[in-house]
Amino acid sequence: MAIPEPVELFGINLHPCRMTEAVDELCEWIASPGPGRCRYVVTPNVNHAVLLQRHAQFARVYAEADFVLADGMPIVLIARMLGRGVPERVAGSDLVPQLFERARADAPVRVYLLGARPEVNRRAVKVVQERWPGIRVVGGDSPPPGFEEDEAENSRILAQIAAAEPDVLIVGLGAPKQELWVHQHRDRIRAKIALCVGATIDFLAGEQHRAPRWMRRSGLEWVHRVALEPRRLSGRYFRDGLALPGLVFRELRHSVTRRRPLERPPREVL
Repeated sequence: MAIPEPVELFGINLHPCRMTEAVDELCEWIASPGPGRCRYVVTPNVNHAVLLQRHAQFARVYAEADFVLADGMPIVLIARMLGRGVPERVAGSDLVPQLFERARADAPVRVYLLGARPEVNRRAVKVVQERWPGIRVVGGDSPPPGFEEDEAENSRILAQIAAAEPDVLIVGLGAPKQELWVHQHRDRIRAKIALCVGATIDFLAGEQHRAPRWMRRSGLEWVHRVALEPRRLSGRYFRDGLALPGLVFRELRHSVTRRRPLERPPREVL
């Protein structure tokens, strides 16, 4: 399938896909012959939208991404309110299991897990291998803090990925580190796809638990996450909540400006 034309929101070019369409597209990329350039996928939420306003390099990462899927339910709801036609939320933590479900045992998808603590990464590898027969986990790594500033460590990780020859690199380093790292090294990543999907490795390992389905569908998953990690997330969600009305107001103002017809010059009176 062809990727739908993007719609713009908060300076982000979102691809308005349903989950099934996103998985279809990724499967086509996996089936494409040869290594080629690694294509990377980002999944914006409100925190990403706020970061983009003051982080020029992060904005560039998003501008050059191959696939941009709306993760945060507020992003989906605001896009709908402004007539941008985003059909549903495509969270990275849902996208990865859905992609795994599609893989066939007779044509396994090769996967590499990058991120989470070492014991969590190992547990995720075991869970994926046991649960999805169509997935072959060819490696996993838990980079140490500050690795992104260490060229020797980056070279080691990239060489390890290249030796494993994965189809899909699952990157769970947290935003914006994971997106910046993938963008910086995309020409050296020997994988067909890199998915920047935050806490997904923790979810796969059972280290963290998803909110109930009704909370996810109603846009309340953030409440569940804050309850589980109040020290880490409460401040971030508070700051993002304060910034969001300003982003919406700016987007409304730009929408009005874009729709305003050009003034015609007065006709010359003969």
